[in-house]
Amino acid sequence: MEKVSEHASNDLDDDFQNAKAFLLKTSLHSNLNIYDHLASVIKKVLEEKPQNVTELIEDLVRDEKRAKFCPNFDTIQNKEDESTEVSLARSQLVLFDHEGSPHENLIDPVMRDPERDEELEEAPLPDLMELANYFEQAGVGIGREESFRIFLALKILIDTQPIRTCRFWGKMFGVHTNYFVAEVEFFEGEDPEESSNEDNPPEQQDQNEAMEDTVKEGELDVEEEDLPESEFKPPVVIPQEENRSGCNKKTYFVCNEPGHPWIRLPPVTPAQIVISRQIRKFFTGNLQAPVVCYPPFPGNEANYLRAQIARISATTHISPQGYYAFEEEEEEEDEAGGRDSFVVNQEFEGLTVNEMTDPSCSNWVHHVQYILPQGRCTWFNPTQKREEEELEEEEEDEEREEPDEPEPEQGPPLLTPLSEDTEVDGMPPWAAQKSSTLVPQYALAVMHSNLWPGAHAFAVERKFENIYVGWGQRFSAENYSPPPPPPPQEEFPSGPEITEAEDPSVEEEKALKAAQQEALEAAEMEEDDDDDEEDD
Repeated sequence: MEKVSEHASNDLDDDFQNAKAFLLKTSLHSNLNIYDHLASVIKKVLEEKPQNVTELIEDLVRDEKRAKFCPNFDTIQNKEDESTEVSLARSQLVLFDHEGSPHENLIDPVMRDPERDEELEEAPLPDLMELANYFEQAGVGIGREESFRIFLALKILIDTQPIRTCRFWGKMFGVHTNYFVAEVEFFEGEDPEESSNEDNPPEQQDQNEAMEDTVKEGELDVEEEDLPESEFKPPVVIPQEENRSGCNKKTYFVCNEPGHPWIRLPPVTPAQIVISRQIRKFFTGNLQAPVVCYPPFPGNEANYLRAQIARISATTHISPQGYYAFEEEEEEEDEAGGRDSFVVNQEFEGLTVNEMTDPSCSNWVHHVQYILPQGRCTWFNPTQKREEEELEEEEEDEEREEPDEPEPEQGPPLLTPLSEDTEVDGMPPWAAQKSSTLVPQYALAVMHSNLWPGAHAFAVERKFENIYVGWGQRFSAENYSPPPPPPPQEEFPSGPEITEAEDPSVEEEKALKAAQQEALEAAEMEEDDDDDEEDD
C-alpha cells in the first residue's frame, strides 16, 4: 500500500507541475500569463475582502487587466500602423544625426587615428554626388536623393572602420529588398577579420589532429577484419585566395537600405564561383536565405552575392588606357607570372571623348584580374601535395604511376584592352556612346556592358568611374535550362559468384546429406584399409 500511495503522489506532483506550466504560458498579444493574473486577482480579493465577491469577480479581473495595460500613446486617437515611408524615414534618421551616438548601433566603432587621416593624400571616400551627376548625364545610375543617403551611409562606414579606400560599387536588385554594395580596402594589418583568422588555424589543427586520432582508433578496432579498401579518392579542394589578393583583393559591405547596418560579406571560394557560373538565381534580400538550385551551391545568399560581385567586377571594371601603369620593378616580370598590382600614372593627361567612344574600344582596359575557369585569379596546381603525403605514398606504393601534370590555366593579363573581349552571341561585348550629341564639346564618354546588363562606366578628362545597377544576372540569348543530373552509376557486373540460386527442397537436402554421409564412410573405409596394409 505504501508503494501504491507513493506512486499516486508522484502522479499528482507531475499533474500539478504540468498544470502550473500550462498556466504560466505567456500570451503573445498582452505579454501576460493567467497564473500571475489569477494570483494578483486573489491577492486583491483577500486584501479588500468585498462582500459580494461572486458578483464582482468579473469586474475585478477586468480592472486588474486594465491596470496592467500601458499604451504607447497618450491621446484618445486610435493607434495606426506606420507606413513603409515612415518606417524607412525613421531608419534613415541616423544618417542626418551629427552627434554620432546612433552610429554605435550600426557597426562596432573603431578608434581612428587623427594623425593617420592627416597623412592621407586622398580622402578614403570620393565625392559621390559629383560622380552621381556624371552618371545622371550618362542616363544611368540612381536618383540624387538616394545617392546622397548612400553618401552619408558610406561616411558612417569609413568613420567606424579602419578603411583606407571606399567606393560605391553599385546596387543589386532583389525580389523582396535590394542590396547596396560598398567596396573597401583596409589599412595594412588593421583588418579585424585577418586578426581573427590568424587565431583560428591552431584550433583547426587541434580539431584535425583529434579527428585523425579517432580515425586511427577506429582503424585499430577493425584491423582483424578483412574489409575491402575503396580506391576512390575525392577531388582536390581548390583553396581560396588569401585576403588582398585575387578574387579577395577587395572587401565588400552590403546593406538593404542606407541607414541600416553594414554587413561584411565573407571571402569567396573557387567552388562558389564555379557553381555560380552554372546556375541562375535571383536574390531575395536576405543574406541568410538558402540557395536552392542544382548543382547545389556551397553556401547561402551572402556567399552567392559575393561570387556574383567578383564575377561582375572582373568582367566590367574598366578604365581609360594609360591611367594605370605597372611599376618599374614589375615591367621585367613575365606576363604569365600574373601581375596583380599597378599604380596611377601621374603623367596621364586624359583622352578625348572621340577617342574614348571609338567603336573598337581599344582605349579602355580591364583593371581587375581575370578569373580563370578554376575559380581563382592565379592558377593552383591540384596535383601538388604536401611532402608528408608524398612520402607516405612512396612508402605504400613506389611503383604507382603518377598522373600527368595538368596544363596551367591562363587568362588575359591586367590592363588588357577591351578590343580583345569576345563577342556576346554575335554582338559586341561593349557599347560606346556619348552622353549627348547635341552639345558634344561637353559630353561624356559612356560604356555599357552587353555581357552584364547594368554595368556602366563613364570617363571625362582624368575622371572615370564604374557602377552596376541590375539583377546580378549574366546575359544569355537562349532560355536558361538547368544542367541535367549525372548518369547513374553502373551496377556490379553479374557472375556466378554473386548470382542468387534457388533454395533446395527437403528431398534434395536429404539426398545431399545421404551422399555426403556415404562419401565420409567411404573415406573412412579407405583410411582403415591403408592402415591395415601398412601394418602388414
